[in-house]
Amino acid sequence: MKLLNPHAENDMGNARGPNVNRFNWLNKTVVAIAFASLFSDWSHEIATTLLPAFLATMGASAGWLGLIEGVSDGVSSFTKMISGYYTDRLPRRKPIAVAGYLITAVATASIGLATHAWHVMIARASAWLGRGIRTPVRKALLAGAVDKSSYGKAFGFERMMDTLGAVVGPATAFVLLSIFHNNYSLLFLCTLVPGLIAALLIGALVNEKDRIRVQYVSFSGSLMSLPTDFQKFLLAVGIFGVGDFAHTMLILFAVQKLTPIYGIQTASGIAVGLYMAHNVFYAGFSMIAGFLADRFRKNVVLAAGYFTGALTLLLAVLLPASVAAMALVFIAGGIYVAIEETLEDSFCAELVDEQSHGMAFGLLATVNGVGDCLSSIIVGWLWTVIGVKQSFIYSIVLFIIGAVMVLRIKKNS
Repeated sequence: MKLLNPHAENDMGNARGPNVNRFNWLNKTVVAIAFASLFSDWSHEIATTLLPAFLATMGASAGWLGLIEGVSDGVSSFTKMISGYYTDRLPRRKPIAVAGYLITAVATASIGLATHAWHVMIARASAWLGRGIRTPVRKALLAGAVDKSSYGKAFGFERMMDTLGAVVGPATAFVLLSIFHNNYSLLFLCTLVPGLIAALLIGALVNEKDRIRVQYVSFSGSLMSLPTDFQKFLLAVGIFGVGDFAHTMLILFAVQKLTPIYGIQTASGIAVGLYMAHNVFYAGFSMIAGFLADRFRKNVVLAAGYFTGALTLLLAVLLPASVAAMALVFIAGGIYVAIEETLEDSFCAELVDEQSHGMAFGLLATVNGVGDCLSSIIVGWLWTVIGVKQSFIYSIVLFIIGAVMVLRIKKNS
């Protein structure tokens, strides 16, 4: 049985037939995009794992970490909206994706040149600018490469490969730290290698399917033409997102909880290991979430993921400080992110016609980015001023509200 079908991009019209190979969705374009996500996230996660310690060498607080992540997500979110709007009107989307990957790779490597926290913020925001350019384009290319009945599996596979990069990334960071110690210029420079490989994979292997370009319509006109169910979906995603802070803050949480028991050096090593476990479960459940998305109502599966997010932070609030407790928090966190990201993408693709996928994915990414921006800043501020438990309770409430709103979306063809 062949897993790679070189003709799959041209067989979309026959993909619904009962005798079609059930692996026909795993074509060259899907595989290339998935491996590009793996290498790009490999690069990103090396930087993410090193970032809290790098900021600590500058004396930066949790508030600075939240601000850096929040500003970066804000820059990315508005770029995604613009990129998504224009990509539906371009004859070819792929060159835009390649450019986005290149910008992210170079800017991430430049973080190691920073000497102050605000330098890190500029470099991180520049990397996220590239991420904003490429994200809706990549998702539109992926959705266009498979039949509607396989959206869940395709997006689940891409998320799984992306997260394998998130498993390899922290492990690579751990190895690099043992080699280069605190030479952060060299450490961050190493992120350039997988970042450039990702851009090469998109440029060389992705086959973009012919499509009908959307004629010029104003941004507001494009927005109003999207289905009502999709607009309800965006609102639910936004509510959830305002509580869904960057998980680099979970690393800091684990370090702070375990330092009184094990000391700062051992606690930091344990936190990196826990983050690796988080990403292992994230990768494993992405594919499971994809199969569930193609078998059950997507809004129900997505709501289950949101409720799992609330449970994750509830465990963090209630459980005592121990490695076992922190492991449970990080594992549950990996599971909910896998469900959240896979189902949001596949549900988005299902709710909107293919010719408007760029706009839809751009808006989804923008809503997520605005939510991430606000959540990281708010949670970082609450954490610093009031306490970590109160900041997590804030997120729990929003997770539950978002889950209930998703359940109320009835359409799921």
